[in-house]
Amino acid sequence: MTQPDKPSGREQTRQAAALLREASAPDLPHLGWAVLFLTLAAGMEVLGPLLGKRLIDEHLLPRHLDWPRMALLLGGLLVTGWIATWVRYRQLVRLSGVAMRSVQRLRERVYNHVLRLPMAFFDRAITGQLVSRVTNDTEAVKGLYIQVLFVILDSTIVLAGTIAAMAWLDWRLMTIVVALLPFVLVIVWLYQRLSAPAVTRARQLRSDINAQIAESIGGMTVLQANNAEQRFGRRFAQTNSDHYTQRLAEIRANAWLLRPALDMLNILLLASVIYMFGQRDMSAAEVGVLYAFINYIARVIEPLIQITMQFSQLQQSVVATARVATLLGEASAHEHSAAAGKHTRHAANDDGAPAADIRNLDFEYIPGQRVLHNLTLRIPHGAFFGIVGHTGSGKSTLLSLLLRYYPAPHGSIRMNGMLLDEIDNEQFRAEVGLVPQDPFLLAASARENIDMGRGLSQQEIEEAARAAHCHDFIMAMEDGYDTVMGEGGSRLSSGQKQLIAIARALAGKPRILLLDEATSRIDSHTEQIVQQALNELRGQVTIIAIAHRLSTIREADRIVVLNHGRIAEEGAHDDLMQLENGLYQRLYQLQQLAA
Repeated sequence: MTQPDKPSGREQTRQAAALLREASAPDLPHLGWAVLFLTLAAGMEVLGPLLGKRLIDEHLLPRHLDWPRMALLLGGLLVTGWIATWVRYRQLVRLSGVAMRSVQRLRERVYNHVLRLPMAFFDRAITGQLVSRVTNDTEAVKGLYIQVLFVILDSTIVLAGTIAAMAWLDWRLMTIVVALLPFVLVIVWLYQRLSAPAVTRARQLRSDINAQIAESIGGMTVLQANNAEQRFGRRFAQTNSDHYTQRLAEIRANAWLLRPALDMLNILLLASVIYMFGQRDMSAAEVGVLYAFINYIARVIEPLIQITMQFSQLQQSVVATARVATLLGEASAHEHSAAAGKHTRHAANDDGAPAADIRNLDFEYIPGQRVLHNLTLRIPHGAFFGIVGHTGSGKSTLLSLLLRYYPAPHGSIRMNGMLLDEIDNEQFRAEVGLVPQDPFLLAASARENIDMGRGLSQQEIEEAARAAHCHDFIMAMEDGYDTVMGEGGSRLSSGQKQLIAIARALAGKPRILLLDEATSRIDSHTEQIVQQALNELRGQVTIIAIAHRLSTIREADRIVVLNHGRIAEEGAHDDLMQLENGLYQRLYQLQQLAA
C-alpha cells in the first residue's frame, strides 16, 4: 500500500489522542470512577507508612507496649494494603472492559470504513497491511488502556500522594527526592530518542510480514508452479530479520535506560536520605520518619519505573493508533462522490433520458497518459450493448467509470438523466448490478451467496436463480440452497460460480446490468446458458457487456468496438461483419479460427 507522508511524532500523538477520545466517549463515566478509586488506592498506600511511623515512634522505641493500640495500628496497615490491592484489581477489570469495548467499536468502524473505500484505494492497497490495520493496530488501543493508561494514572496518583506525605513529614528530605526527578526526565527523553524510530519501523515491518504471508498463501499455486519457494522464502527471511533487528534495538534501549538506570536512581536516593539522617542529631522520634521515608522512596521510584517502562508500549500504541487514524482519514466512495457532485442527492429518474449517456469522456490514470479519448455513447433503456476491443483498448476502464470506481474529471456520465456523482450512493448500487470476470463467492450457502445480506425472501432468491439458470444445479446439491459452497466456491465449477454471480446481481433487481468479461473463463455450454439468460433479460434490464468472447454479444442490439481508447466501430453484429477490413470483423474471424 502506498504510504502517505509520515506524520511527525507530535502529529501521531495528536491523531492517537483524538481517536482514543472518540472510541472511549461512551465510557467516560467509567474513566471518571477509575480516577476516583485509584486516588483512594493511592491514599491507602500513602497512609500505610504513616501508620508504621506511629507504631515505631509511639510504641516500639519508647517500649510503650499498648497492645490494643498496637493491634489497631497493625490492623490498619493490613486493611489499607488490602483495600489498595482490591481497588486496583477492580479498576483493572473496569478499565479492561472499557478497553475491549473501545477496541470492539473501533474495529467495527475501521472494517465498515474499509468496505466503503473507493476502488482506486485498493489499486494501491496491500491486503496483508489492511488486515494488520483492522486486527493488530486496533488491538493496540487495548494496550493503551490496560498497560499504559492504568499504570501511568495509578503511578502518577501514587507519586503525587507520596511526595505530599514526604513534604508533611520532612520537607528538607523531600527536596532531595524531588531534586533527582529531573534525571528521570533525561532518561525518558533519551529512551524516546533511541526507541521511537525502532518501534515505528518494527510496526511497519510487522505489517509487511502479514502482507507477504497473505500474498504467498493467496498465490500459492503460481508460486509453486514457478518454483519460487526459495526466492519468496529469502524475501520473507530478510523482512523477518529486519523486524528482529528493530525489536532488538528497542529491547536494548529498554535494558539500558529503563529499570537499570532507575534502580540506580533508587540507590542514590536511599544513600542520600540515609546520609542526611546520619548528619543530623537524631532523636528517637526521627527513627519513624526514617522508616517512612525509606518506604516512600520505594513508592517514588517504583511508579517512576512503571511510568517509564510504559513508554515503549505507549510509543507502539501511538504509532498503531495513528496508522488506524490515517486509514480512517481515507475518503470513502460516498465522500468522493459528495466532493465531486456537491449537489443535493436525488433518486435517479427517467424523464425520457437514456439509461446511460456518456459524453466527451476523457480519462487517464497517470497524467499525460490518456486511456480514453473523447468517448461519446448513448445507451437506451432495456438495450443490450456489447463493448469489445483488443487488450488495452479501454474496455475495463470504461466499466470502472460506469461503476463509479473512479471519478470522471473530463466529460460526463449520466444514468437516467442524472450525473453519476450526483446520485445517492445506495440508490446507485441498488440500480446497477455487476457480474465480474472473477466471481467472488463467500464460504457460505448458495442462499447467502445470492442474498448477500439483503434479507431477500426464498421466493426472490429462487426467481433470481431461475433467471440465471442456476436453480436446477443448486437444487441437485445435497442441501439445495443451504449447501455450503466452500471457500471461494471451491465445490463449484467456473461456470457454476459465474451463474451464481449472475443470480446475485439479478437478485438486487438492477435497472442496469454490467458484465465484465463474464464468459471469458467458462466452457461453451455454460456460455450458451449465459447467452440464453441475457436474451431473456432483453428489454427488462439494460445490459452493458464487456466481452472477450465475441460470441457472447453476437445478439446484442449494438456492439461498440474500442481501439486505443476511441470508438472505432459501432453497430449490430451483421452490420459490422460487412465492413471491409473492419476491426470487429478481424477480431471475430480470428476467434473463429482459434475455435
